[in-house]
Amino acid sequence: MLTYQQIQNKPRTFRSLTGFSPQEFLEVLPAFIQKYNSYFENYQPEKTRQRRRGGGRKSQLKTINDKLLFILVYFHLYPKQQVLGSLFGIGQAQTSNWINSLSPVLKNTLGYQKQLPAKKPCDVERVLSECPALEFLICSTEENEPE
Repeated sequence: MLTYQQIQNKPRTFRSLTGFSPQEFLEVLPAFIQKYNSYFENYQPEKTRQRRRGGGRKSQLKTINDKLLFILVYFHLYPKQQVLGSLFGIGQAQTSNWINSLSPVLKNTLGYQKQLPAKKPCDVERVLSECPALEFLICSTEENEPE
Protein backbone atom coordinates (compact mmCIF):
# COMPACT_ATOMS: atom_id res chain seq x y z
CA MET A 1 0.00 0.00 0.00
CA LEU A 2 1.44 3.36 -1.06
CA THR A 3 1.68 6.02 1.66
CA TYR A 4 3.24 9.43 2.01
CA GLN A 5 5.48 8.05 4.75
CA GLN A 6 7.01 5.54 2.32
CA ILE A 7 7.99 8.00 -0.40
CA GLN A 8 8.53 11.32 1.39
CA ASN A 9 12.32 10.83 1.32
CA LYS A 10 12.46 9.62 -2.29
CA PRO A 11 12.29 12.83 -4.35
CA ARG A 12 12.55 11.20 -7.79
CA THR A 13 9.83 8.67 -7.01
CA PHE A 14 7.71 11.40 -5.44
CA ARG A 15 7.96 13.63 -8.52
CA SER A 16 7.30 10.69 -10.86
CA LEU A 17 4.10 9.83 -9.02
CA THR A 18 2.75 13.30 -8.28
CA GLY A 19 4.50 15.87 -10.47
CA PHE A 20 5.53 17.64 -7.23
CA SER A 21 8.77 17.57 -5.30
CA PRO A 22 8.39 16.67 -1.60
CA GLN A 23 9.06 20.34 -0.75
CA GLU A 24 6.37 21.58 -3.17
CA PHE A 25 3.98 19.03 -1.69
CA LEU A 26 4.61 20.41 1.81
CA GLU A 27 4.05 23.96 0.54
CA VAL A 28 0.62 23.03 -0.87
CA LEU A 29 -0.38 20.87 2.11
CA PRO A 30 -1.54 23.67 4.51
CA ALA A 31 -3.91 25.11 1.89
CA PHE A 32 -5.16 21.59 1.07
CA ILE A 33 -5.88 20.95 4.77
CA GLN A 34 -7.79 24.22 5.02
CA LYS A 35 -9.84 23.53 1.88
CA TYR A 36 -10.42 19.89 2.92
CA ASN A 37 -11.78 20.90 6.34
CA SER A 38 -13.91 23.64 4.82
CA TYR A 39 -15.31 21.33 2.14
CA PHE A 40 -16.30 18.58 4.56
CA GLU A 41 -17.74 20.97 7.15
CA ASN A 42 -20.15 22.25 4.50
CA TYR A 43 -20.66 18.91 2.72
CA GLN A 44 -24.25 17.71 2.65
CA PRO A 45 -24.54 14.03 1.66
CA GLU A 46 -27.29 13.09 -0.77
CA LYS A 47 -28.74 10.59 1.67
CA THR A 48 -29.36 10.89 5.38
CA ARG A 49 -26.39 9.81 7.46
CA GLN A 50 -26.67 6.79 9.69
CA ARG A 51 -23.60 7.84 11.68
CA ARG A 52 -21.85 11.07 12.54
CA ARG A 53 -19.00 12.18 10.31
CA GLY A 54 -15.96 10.07 11.15
CA GLY A 55 -18.06 7.12 12.26
CA GLY A 56 -18.00 3.74 10.59
CA ARG A 57 -15.11 1.87 9.04
CA LYS A 58 -11.79 3.70 9.01
CA SER A 59 -10.27 4.66 5.69
CA GLN A 60 -7.06 3.26 4.26
CA LEU A 61 -6.14 6.87 3.43
CA LYS A 62 -5.43 7.53 7.09
CA THR A 63 -3.65 10.89 6.99
CA ILE A 64 -4.34 14.10 5.14
CA ASN A 65 -0.91 13.66 3.51
CA ASP A 66 -2.08 10.32 2.09
CA LYS A 67 -5.25 11.93 0.78
CA LEU A 68 -3.29 14.66 -1.01
CA LEU A 69 -0.83 12.08 -2.34
CA PHE A 70 -3.74 9.96 -3.62
CA ILE A 71 -5.42 12.76 -5.57
CA LEU A 72 -2.12 14.09 -6.96
CA VAL A 73 -1.18 10.61 -8.20
CA TYR A 74 -4.59 10.37 -9.85
CA PHE A 75 -4.30 13.69 -11.67
CA HIS A 76 -0.65 13.26 -12.59
CA LEU A 77 -0.83 9.69 -13.92
CA TYR A 78 -4.57 9.19 -14.64
CA PRO A 79 -4.42 5.45 -13.89
CA LYS A 80 -7.55 3.34 -14.08
CA GLN A 81 -9.42 3.38 -10.80
CA GLN A 82 -8.71 -0.30 -10.19
CA VAL A 83 -4.96 0.35 -10.56
CA LEU A 84 -5.06 3.42 -8.31
CA GLY A 85 -7.05 1.49 -5.72
CA SER A 86 -4.49 -1.32 -5.79
CA LEU A 87 -1.67 1.16 -5.21
CA PHE A 88 -3.41 2.59 -2.14
CA GLY A 89 -4.98 -0.62 -0.83
CA ILE A 90 -8.62 0.26 -1.49
CA GLY A 91 -11.32 -1.05 -3.80
CA GLN A 92 -12.52 0.52 -7.02
CA ALA A 93 -15.73 1.87 -5.43
CA GLN A 94 -13.80 3.60 -2.64
CA THR A 95 -11.33 4.91 -5.20
CA SER A 96 -14.18 6.47 -7.15
CA ASN A 97 -15.63 8.01 -3.98
CA TRP A 98 -12.27 9.49 -2.97
CA ILE A 99 -11.66 10.89 -6.46
CA ASN A 100 -15.10 12.54 -6.43
CA SER A 101 -14.58 13.91 -2.90
CA LEU A 102 -10.99 15.10 -3.23
CA SER A 103 -11.10 16.54 -6.76
CA PRO A 104 -12.99 19.73 -5.79
CA VAL A 105 -10.74 20.12 -2.73
CA LEU A 106 -7.62 19.91 -4.91
CA LYS A 107 -9.10 22.27 -7.49
CA ASN A 108 -9.87 24.82 -4.78
CA THR A 109 -6.43 24.36 -3.25
CA LEU A 110 -4.48 24.80 -6.46
CA GLY A 111 -6.76 27.64 -7.55
CA TYR A 112 -6.11 29.33 -4.21
CA GLN A 113 -2.40 28.76 -4.70
CA LYS A 114 -2.74 30.05 -8.31
CA GLN A 115 -1.30 26.81 -9.62
CA LEU A 116 -4.14 25.65 -11.83
CA PRO A 117 -3.15 25.15 -15.47
CA ALA A 118 -4.62 27.50 -18.02
CA LYS A 119 -7.18 25.93 -20.31
CA LYS A 120 -6.69 28.36 -23.20
CA PRO A 121 -3.41 29.83 -24.48
CA CYS A 122 -4.75 33.38 -24.08
CA ASP A 123 -5.24 32.70 -20.35
CA VAL A 124 -1.50 32.22 -19.86
CA GLU A 125 -0.83 35.94 -20.37
CA ARG A 126 -3.50 36.84 -17.82
CA VAL A 127 -2.09 34.38 -15.26
CA LEU A 128 1.45 35.69 -15.80
CA SER A 129 0.30 39.28 -15.34
CA GLU A 130 -1.44 38.36 -12.06
CA CYS A 131 1.57 36.39 -10.82
CA PRO A 132 4.69 38.06 -12.23
CA ALA A 133 7.08 35.77 -10.34
CA LEU A 134 5.29 32.64 -11.55
CA GLU A 135 7.36 30.08 -13.37
CA PHE A 136 5.83 27.01 -14.90
CA LEU A 137 6.79 24.08 -16.99
CA ILE A 138 4.86 21.82 -19.25
CA CYS A 139 5.27 18.15 -18.42
CA SER A 140 4.36 16.16 -21.52
CA THR A 141 6.57 13.11 -21.13
CA GLU A 142 8.79 11.78 -18.45
CA GLU A 143 12.41 11.26 -19.40
CA ASN A 144 14.36 8.41 -17.94
CA GLU A 145 17.20 9.78 -15.89
CA PRO A 146 20.13 7.63 -14.86
CA GLU A 147 19.95 6.42 -11.28
